[in-house]
Amino acid sequence: MNEMFPIFIKMSEISTLIVGGGNVGHEKLAAILKNSPNAVVTVVSTTFGEELLDLAKDFSAVTLVERPFEMSDLESHHIVLCATDSYELHVEIQKECNKRKMLVNVADTPPLCDFYLGSVVSKGDLKIGISTNGKSPTLAKRMREFLEDALPSETQQLLDNLKGIRDSLKGDFADKVKQLNDITQQVFDKKE
Repeated sequence: MNEMFPIFIKMSEISTLIVGGGNVGHEKLAAILKNSPNAVVTVVSTTFGEELLDLAKDFSAVTLVERPFEMSDLESHHIVLCATDSYELHVEIQKECNKRKMLVNVADTPPLCDFYLGSVVSKGDLKIGISTNGKSPTLAKRMREFLEDALPSETQQLLDNLKGIRDSLKGDFADKVKQLNDITQQVFDKKE
């Protein structure tokens, strides 16, 4: 049973640290920036891959620090993503993050993770997170591809229209929920 609790974080309002500037560091940074282009991210690494350098240059809130990781790097961050090829370093960072009550993700090591980066489907303001509890990123990717194809291109227009309706509804919370349920049911009944 997947006991993970999905949340959506305002990445521009917290500070994220990525330790490692190679392929995995690039993958983590790309995932963050795809979903939150204004994310505040620091990447610490002894070397940086060309893909990461190319990606980071277009984002002013991304800072690259070229040197070995130091435990003091944790001080000004809220979450940490470990993306090096050193399991021992990841274990040390994970232990220190736990002491500091910081959330940590360790690439390809689910037992050391407080959270996972799931696959994300985005259609305008609609975001759907997909988790396989760390068991199969490939299945999560396939589910994302399926949902991206299945959701209509008019999804943003639908969201905007529903917000307008929601803002104009009268009554208490229960009445508004019932009215919105009726409206959205009609939308989905028409598709069939």
